[in-house]
Amino acid sequence: MARHGSWAEEASLCSAEQARKMDTLQNLRARILPALRRVHRNLTRRRPLAPENQAALYIHWPYCEKRCSYCNFNKYIPRRIDEPKMRDCLIQEARTLIQLSQVQRISSVFFGGGTPSMASPLTVGDILDTISQCAHLAEGSEVTLEANPTSADASRLAEFRRAGVNRLSVGVQSLHDADLELLGRNHTASEALRTLEEAKRLFPGHTSVDLIFGLPGQTVPSWVQSLQKLLPLCDDHVSLYQLTLERGTSLFKQVHQGDLPMPDVDAVAEMYDCARHMLRDAGFSQYEVSNFARNGALSAHNLSYWQGSQYIGLGPGAHGRFVPWGDAKIQREARIQTLEPDIWMKEVLAFGHGTRKRTALSELDVLEEVLMLGLRTDIGISHQHWLRFSPTSSLWDVFGESEEVKELKEQDLLFLDHRGLRCSWKGLAVLDTLLLTLLSQLQQAWAEREERFFNRNTEFMAMCRLNEAGHRGRGRLEGRKRKKGSHGDEDAGTWFLAGAVRDRGGGGLPGK
Repeated sequence: MARHGSWAEEASLCSAEQARKMDTLQNLRARILPALRRVHRNLTRRRPLAPENQAALYIHWPYCEKRCSYCNFNKYIPRRIDEPKMRDCLIQEARTLIQLSQVQRISSVFFGGGTPSMASPLTVGDILDTISQCAHLAEGSEVTLEANPTSADASRLAEFRRAGVNRLSVGVQSLHDADLELLGRNHTASEALRTLEEAKRLFPGHTSVDLIFGLPGQTVPSWVQSLQKLLPLCDDHVSLYQLTLERGTSLFKQVHQGDLPMPDVDAVAEMYDCARHMLRDAGFSQYEVSNFARNGALSAHNLSYWQGSQYIGLGPGAHGRFVPWGDAKIQREARIQTLEPDIWMKEVLAFGHGTRKRTALSELDVLEEVLMLGLRTDIGISHQHWLRFSPTSSLWDVFGESEEVKELKEQDLLFLDHRGLRCSWKGLAVLDTLLLTLLSQLQQAWAEREERFFNRNTEFMAMCRLNEAGHRGRGRLEGRKRKKGSHGDEDAGTWFLAGAVRDRGGGGLPGK
């Protein structure tokens, strides 16, 4: 309809009822816009992990007496070890990184390597004293030391206990001397058993045994025979590791040159299956893919890895995962220390630490680690644990509607129920295969979540632009009112809301 008369005349036609409607719209806008801004801030703000006041601590001793044929760990065989300097640098790096993490409590300590039983008990004790000065290390907290039979006689093990070590991990690896020679180990089966007996006497209920299976030339019967001999002698914890041929090792070269025959895939799978059943019959519970315990002797330190907790890595080549709050950061970082011991020590003396690489982990990076590590355990991932890392997407949201996940459940490989997400006994044996499906589903769900966020963000920004345009229109209108002396004109700043009401059958504005 065409307009007639002056602007002031048209404005005077506004009834009291229409004015009340405009006031209502204006009040509605005043309430809605701040709420929308809060939503927008919550959507766009990177959500940090909840602050953790504790972390596990890993200490890498990089030296060995010799290099095993299968090992590609960060280890060195030096002519001479400057142990006082190495000790001082480990102490300094402990101070620096604990302060950087701002944790109040160290939940467990693990001395790995390398061969940490080569270090003097005095060095181990001094490092533990420093840790206790920097954060709370409760009495009785798990302190593990990896021990090689040739560097861990009875008197030395007793000194480690006095220094504060309360758990040993003994690298037996095999009870066949031919296998030990093939692996490049510098001990015999009888030496390994003697060390195991001393460890059990000094650390009863807290001695773990490491074994490797799937060796060149190994058969299922020979593996079963080894376990039958070992199980009556071991303590309450056993770790089983399938041999992995690592590029760059002498064993890798021998196998790929055809000098050594490897057992086929089916034979290795049968070895693993036989070991699981034999350990279960001996009273052990499989609480992780490679780890078995009885009488509650689970490794607290390794559980912290599998549960996605923070851990600080000290020493050459050590890895860590923690939030460096001391640097005003809120994201967890993956950190790697400098590999070569002499260079690492120079960096520690110069900067207080030898961190070579820092990578900020996105929320998806952390969730992928939580998924891969959590499913290694028999309890899997509870709903509460998952929500700690992903407050906006539950396990049901991510995996509940996936057809591939439903197939894994129907095959009795996976459970997704009120307890959370976990593998079955059968599923733990093929975890790597399951993870291909689950990681793909997580990434797909995450991409869909990001797309929804982008669309919501785009809609909000469009509303903000409309609101800004409304404010500009209102300013122009107020200027015209003051110039013409008219009153009661419409509020241009509410147009985008009024239009929404009008589209839903609400009252229109006058003269439209």
